[in-house]
Amino acid sequence: MKKGTRRWLGGLAVAIGAFGAFGAYTKRKKMVALPKPQKHVGDVWARPGMTVTFRAELMPGRDRENRTFRVKELLPSGRVSLHGVDGEHTETEFEPNS
Repeated sequence: MKKGTRRWLGGLAVAIGAFGAFGAYTKRKKMVALPKPQKHVGDVWARPGMTVTFRAELMPGRDRENRTFRVKELLPSGRVSLHGVDGEHTETEFEPNS
């Protein structure tokens, strides 16, 4: 292949790559993000006095009864404090309600 032909094909490859990158950039700009579902004031995952059960992965070797605790208070951050357990805990640490 001649030197001029190789240069022409190389330039064409660069131009096609730039065109593809520009198209991807403009397409991404046009995409609209889906709105996140809004949480309502009354939507909370736990309430004081409610019992919650830690996931088995977090407390291996314990029966379900030994992993179940009562909610002491719901904190403004969405975490809870429990009777008999120190610290703050999030919803992901517990088994889902069935």
